[in-house]
Amino acid sequence: EAKPVLGPDATGVGWVYQYALIDKTGGHDLGQLRSLQDWFLKFELQTVEGVSEVATIGGMDKQYQVIVDPDRLRTLKIPLNLVKRAIERGNQETGGRVLEMAEAEYMVRASGYITSMQDLELIPLKVSKSGTPLLLKDVAEIRVGPQLRRGIGELNGEGEAVGGVIIMRSGENAMATIERVKAKLELLKAGLPKGVEIVTTYDRSNLIGRAVDTLQEKLIEEFLIVALVCALFLYHLRSALVVALSLPLGVGVAFWVMNTQGINANIMSLGGIAIAVGAMVDATIVMLENVHKKLEEENPSEERRWEVITNACVEVGPALFFSLLIITLSFTPIFALEAQEGRMFQPLAFTKTYAMAAATALSITIVPVLIGYFVRGKITPERNNPVNRLLLRGYRPVLALALRRPWATLAIAATLLVTAILPISQLGSEFMPDLDEGDLLYMPSAFPAVSAGKMTQILQQTNKLIASVPGVLTVYGKAGRAETATDPAPLPMIETTIQLKPRSEWRPGVTMESIKKELNDLVQVPSLTNVWIMPIKNRLDMLATGIKTPVGVKISGPDLAVIEGLGRRLETVLAKVEGTTSVYAERVTGGRFIDVDVDRRKAARFGLNIADVHAVIRVAIGGMTLGESVEGRERYPINLRYPQESRNSVQKLKELPLITPQGMEIPLGRVATITIAEGPGVIRSENARLNGWVYVDIAGRDLGSYVQEARRVVEEELDLPAGYSIGWSGQYEYMERAKERFALVGPGMLAIIILLLFLYFQNSTDVLIIMGTLPFALVGGVWLMWVLDFNMSVAVAVGFIALSGVAVEIGVLMIMYLRQELTSIQEQAQSEAREMTPNDVFEAVQHGALRRVRPITMTFAVIVAGLAPIMYGSGTGSEIMRRIAAPMVGGMISATVLALIVIPVMYLLVHQKKGTIPSQT
Repeated sequence: EAKPVLGPDATGVGWVYQYALIDKTGGHDLGQLRSLQDWFLKFELQTVEGVSEVATIGGMDKQYQVIVDPDRLRTLKIPLNLVKRAIERGNQETGGRVLEMAEAEYMVRASGYITSMQDLELIPLKVSKSGTPLLLKDVAEIRVGPQLRRGIGELNGEGEAVGGVIIMRSGENAMATIERVKAKLELLKAGLPKGVEIVTTYDRSNLIGRAVDTLQEKLIEEFLIVALVCALFLYHLRSALVVALSLPLGVGVAFWVMNTQGINANIMSLGGIAIAVGAMVDATIVMLENVHKKLEEENPSEERRWEVITNACVEVGPALFFSLLIITLSFTPIFALEAQEGRMFQPLAFTKTYAMAAATALSITIVPVLIGYFVRGKITPERNNPVNRLLLRGYRPVLALALRRPWATLAIAATLLVTAILPISQLGSEFMPDLDEGDLLYMPSAFPAVSAGKMTQILQQTNKLIASVPGVLTVYGKAGRAETATDPAPLPMIETTIQLKPRSEWRPGVTMESIKKELNDLVQVPSLTNVWIMPIKNRLDMLATGIKTPVGVKISGPDLAVIEGLGRRLETVLAKVEGTTSVYAERVTGGRFIDVDVDRRKAARFGLNIADVHAVIRVAIGGMTLGESVEGRERYPINLRYPQESRNSVQKLKELPLITPQGMEIPLGRVATITIAEGPGVIRSENARLNGWVYVDIAGRDLGSYVQEARRVVEEELDLPAGYSIGWSGQYEYMERAKERFALVGPGMLAIIILLLFLYFQNSTDVLIIMGTLPFALVGGVWLMWVLDFNMSVAVAVGFIALSGVAVEIGVLMIMYLRQELTSIQEQAQSEAREMTPNDVFEAVQHGALRRVRPITMTFAVIVAGLAPIMYGSGTGSEIMRRIAAPMVGGMISATVLALIVIPVMYLLVHQKKGTIPSQT
């Protein structure tokens, strides 16, 4: 009886908006509200652009129920099949093609669809000899009632409520779709019956709006801070305007490409631009600084001014171009990420790549022109700027000491590098930090075979407890499934969506974690194992692995009973592992069954085959839908079955009458054995093997170390029978997959960077200096991660990848400056017809480093200052963005020390020994 239909072009992640229908006046029951949802709101909302499907939750789905009286059928000798055929034949329409009358054509139609209970009551079964018809109402009670319920909805602990779910089409803009749905609902409210209200129970646009607003504020703050840093170091307001103009221009190009590609503005896409702001203006800053220095040194006339500016830009242009290209390409590993992590971080990688590509193009086109027009008037000498004067005063003695004690300096640097082992050994690991979505999802695990009535009671009990917590706005619970292919939940599965009030209305000192703890302590219901999770995160996890907790253990084998037993033992073992907050093993064999085993020999004696017996079981016990009523555009099923009192016990089932082909009546128990048994409520299989799951929720501990200890404990305390195995899944599986992808693609990225460096420097020595000192740049990031108590995650790895590109850029700039000075000294020595001495190299390196402390410090300042709003900000999305920014901020400190101290020392050691430098094309 299955009816194949085309499923929605959407997934469970597309549940972007939910609402409930209520009538506080009591004028409409659950059946009427369900009809209102199914036949009015649902169809209207499905017309909204971007909506794939509108699903209904809960309520009473109207059904015409024909409850036949088996005693009346027995007395009147009417078989059940006769009643079934009469209902089917009494609900149809036909046509008689057309007739021509009076030069006009008339279509012939014969009505006959059932439109009311009266139509059902008047269906004839047979006629007596006296001509009196025996009608359906004479042998059956005909009433309107609910269909078998596989989904229940409850609001705020106040009673059942019909719900609706807006499921967004895959690839659509969630924010725009939700706004269109809200506008449509406002129009539809005018057509609702008096007293009926629509209550929003989940709105993803709130999260999106908060996240976008947060990052937009951070971007504006970054723009202002970066311009302020430029003005502070250069002491020239017009120079800051070059940055103020070029930065929005680059960001605008990135937004234009985003729009063309169809990338929406969200946490990750805007975050890509946010972490790129400092690096985007780096080329502009270095060019500006070099132009300032040349103008200060040469003080050219107005006629030569453009020439000096052009030469200054050309001098650093190639190095900047290659540096920005390296930063752009350093993000290639992000594009190799798969599945959930790929979908999450690729928008960030795309937008950062676009932003850096735009900055690269602008640095060799528009920026030099802007510098030419804006850098006018008096240029304050570097020595007269108090900021720069302070920098030189502190840097000069440190550099001199380092150059005089090069091996001691490298030993100290190596020691600092070794110290990174301590924080690395203590850093935990996780797939991703939890994103605070502003709402919660309560998803406890219940035992199978719980009735719909009991689930309604549990749902109302838990919702009432949750709603009592201050800070909770609405609580809408769902037991079972919504009417959609995107929700295959069984009846014992609870999903309660908790909308929280704005943070401004929370009690002082309350955090999301404290609310979760308060809820967990309050909601303690026997037989329920609590799980509190973010709504979107849960749907992503469930879609990918079917796991609703951070860790899932899959037990595979040939026997479900053994699998359940192993799961129960795992419950006990994992409960002892530090960090376990809840652990629940699926009761795969907890289903309850009434088995009807037909004896073929006994049935054959009465001329009955299996199909004859099964027909009675299917219709009389289970109820059979025999068609639909047609009431306008509304359609309601017509169901035929025996009354509840005739099928509410095994004994009653044995007494169900069967009519033999000879017209004899026998009870079902004469030809079948009826027993109560237990069996699997759900059968899961993967790779042709049966399996069961153990769900583990953890807190106060990182995911990586927890799984490592849990695996060790399980191996020590759990003996697996032959033919059985366990596997670890959930977020741990994502984390391991991301590690593998980074390990695979990372070496390729380094090879590309080395190739680009070699193409620029045209020698391997300088390339080896930069790549050899790169690990020093990562030390600061590692230590800051340890100080902030952040775990290693994909977000942190993205931050380190971004840091490596910037660190290479700083190294390229420093070596470029040192080469310029060394080349100048070499040319001077050649003009004096003498060989370069080690002292010449020393002076060149020292002078070059001192002359370029300002641009490198400015690079450090703009990147760190640009990331400061992200590092110290809060709001939606900050959990992820802070973990991307932290390695960059910490790493920029060590990378700057590396560029100012270690690279000059290494350069000195190499070229004092060589005496000359290779030519550069």
